[in-house]
Amino acid sequence: MSTTSIPSARPRVKARVSYNRLRAWLVAYATDPSARLWLVIQFAILHAVIWTFILINLKAAQDVHMDVAEAWGWGQKFLWGYGKHPPLSGWIAGVWFKVFPPTDWATYALAMATVSVGMVICWLVAMRVVDPRRAFLVVVMVALYPIFNFKGFKYNPDLLQLVTLPLVVLAYLNAFEKRSSQSGIWLGLAGALALMTKYWVLTMIGAIGLAALIHPERTRFLLSPAPWIAIATMFVAMIPHIIWLAGSNFVPLTYAGDTYAIENAGLVHQLVFGYVLHNTGLLALPVALAALAMALVPPWLSLLMRAPSRIVTRAWARGANASVNAAQALNIWIIQIIVAAGPPLGALAFSIYMKTDWGISLFFLVPLALVAIPALRVQSAVLFNITAIWLVLSIATLVASPWIAAREMTANADNTATYGARSELARELTQAWHSRFASRWAVVVGTMESIQPMVFYSPDHPVAFTPNEAWSSGLSSLDDVKKYGFIGVFDPTDGRLPAFEKWVSEIAPNAERVVMTTRRFTHGKAGPSMTWNVYIAPPAK
Repeated sequence: MSTTSIPSARPRVKARVSYNRLRAWLVAYATDPSARLWLVIQFAILHAVIWTFILINLKAAQDVHMDVAEAWGWGQKFLWGYGKHPPLSGWIAGVWFKVFPPTDWATYALAMATVSVGMVICWLVAMRVVDPRRAFLVVVMVALYPIFNFKGFKYNPDLLQLVTLPLVVLAYLNAFEKRSSQSGIWLGLAGALALMTKYWVLTMIGAIGLAALIHPERTRFLLSPAPWIAIATMFVAMIPHIIWLAGSNFVPLTYAGDTYAIENAGLVHQLVFGYVLHNTGLLALPVALAALAMALVPPWLSLLMRAPSRIVTRAWARGANASVNAAQALNIWIIQIIVAAGPPLGALAFSIYMKTDWGISLFFLVPLALVAIPALRVQSAVLFNITAIWLVLSIATLVASPWIAAREMTANADNTATYGARSELARELTQAWHSRFASRWAVVVGTMESIQPMVFYSPDHPVAFTPNEAWSSGLSSLDDVKKYGFIGVFDPTDGRLPAFEKWVSEIAPNAERVVMTTRRFTHGKAGPSMTWNVYIAPPAK
């Protein structure tokens, strides 16, 4: 008698049912009017928490970026401008660090909180253009975009634009649809908020203006009160900053002209090419992963064996698509095309130094622009697949982050820009000041690259003063330098050293001059050694 038994199919059935239920639950919450916003907020919070811990591990051997330290310094005094930039990023940093301590982890938490708020606003923008299913796909694609995770580690005005620019687009779509006075007020306030972040947002504001002029429904919008009230509201809201700008002799414009105007045509072409290549590469990741999520919709395995092309073609179909608001989708396509092409062409035309970071704020609409293509069909399984891909990659990166950090440190052992021990120098200089004068160290002097970490890491948090630069932050003055004394910090390899030493000789000829060396050890591994020229000038008697 045979004892061969037939394997039960029950476990496989349970697994399939469990998958289907989980997929159905996610789709139900993503589309339920009473639950979908809360789902997106929960997703954004989870993203912020996971990636904060990832950044803490990845950056364990590094000090915070000088932009972050600079924003912290700005936030210690609420002004209408900070020399190089409008004030909003400093204000937000000031509020954040009234709650959290000035520590590395708090800066990464601020950066991730910023991008996560931007993700929620991107979802609200998507809801004006596509149905809830597609809108959730958009927000997960945004979460996979490296600007919202790996590349979003440093809080600065560029990163903050990922909140203010989506707000402007959201307000524009609302005004374009409602064409009311109230919607115009909201659009004007959103525009002012963006301008208070960085003047670079004029690229997006200009693109929105051109979209309003190009759109086939422009007459209805332009004949309504919304755009004109928006312009008036934005101007009124900007008056305090405009007064500050005039009072500071338009110093941010001086900074931009001195820093980013170049005459080398070959260098301009090289920088523009690098900008385009860099941002295209970053965008390729979320687009490729979204395509993978669509390809893995069941029965993908049998299709792979029988008709591989169907894995791709089944996501596309002709005919009308009620899931897309065609009028608003056209706005998104026009805006994204203009902000993608405009800055590189402008850089070529006007010989502008094109930084890759300038693309941080300009491509958050790409996932929506693609998902809003009417011929694209988004099945419910795609939402589960893209969320699973995001979760697996995030958890895997969290687990691997200590190993990645160690590998990066080994590969860049001599990189003083990344691994230089500036925080150690800040603490040593604080002790040196206390031992000499038994008082708080009030002012640190030098270049932004050298002194901003001193502002952040010193327990005394001295105010920064940058001589020989026209774009002072306004947080300190030459009178403060003379009254409270200062510690000057300078990299001896910096070509600006002779001009700085001349300034010290004129302001504090009796300043004590010291050479200090710092080095950091992380998990038993030595970072690069750095030497600093230090100038200690006592307070006035």
